[in-house]
Order: sequence, then C-alpha cells, then structure tokens
Amino acid sequence: EVQLVESGGGLMQPGGSLRLSCAASGFTFSSYAMSWVRQAPGKGLEWVSAINSGGGSTSYADSVKGRFTISRDNAKNTLYLQMNSLKPEDTAVYYCARMTLGIPGDYWGQGTQVTVSS
Repeated sequence: EVQLVESGGGLMQPGGSLRLSCAASGFTFSSYAMSWVRQAPGKGLEWVSAINSGGGSTSYADSVKGRFTISRDNAKNTLYLQMNSLKPEDTAVYYCARMTLGIPGDYWGQGTQVTVSS
C-alpha cells in the first residue's frame, strides 16, 4: 500500500529553520512528482511546493519562494522541505502528497505540525 510519513516538524522562533522529511513506500517513488501542502489553523489547504519525479524541476507558492527549498532523494524514497527564515504565518500542519495529473493526488501523509512563535 502507498504510505507517506512526514517528520521533522516542531516549534521554532521566527527567523529559524526546519527541515521536513517525507518517507515514501508502497510505490515507485522515482516515477512520481511530489508536493507539499499545508493547512494553517482555521484556514484551508494551501499548496506550498512541488518537484518533478527526477528532482530537476521545482515550483513554489509566492508566500514561500526564496525561503523554502523542496528536494528529493529517490535512492532513499524520501522527499524534503527545507524551511528557512520562518515566519509566524508559516505555522501549519504540513503534508506531503503524491501528484497525479499535475496536482496533489489521493495519497497524502498524516502531516507534521510546524509552529513558528516567539
């Protein structure tokens, strides 16, 4: 079965950094584009970033561009999100998702909480 497990979230002060990981199993990870999506308290889902199957092409929401970096290690079946210069508005549950037809598909992880607060 497809399984996506996020980790690396936690509490950080504004300006700090975190690296999120998503461990994938149950499918050929290297064949799929992947995304990060987040949900802030009381708000809807917000797409954050995407990466193609080979890792050579990435895209970002305007709100995180220049601060976050998506990457992947296909040999380890792992997706990453490096989060720098964190802001309180980055506080959210972060999910990794397998993409189908250019959008986050039916397979999502359980999420990892990121809290940015002083």
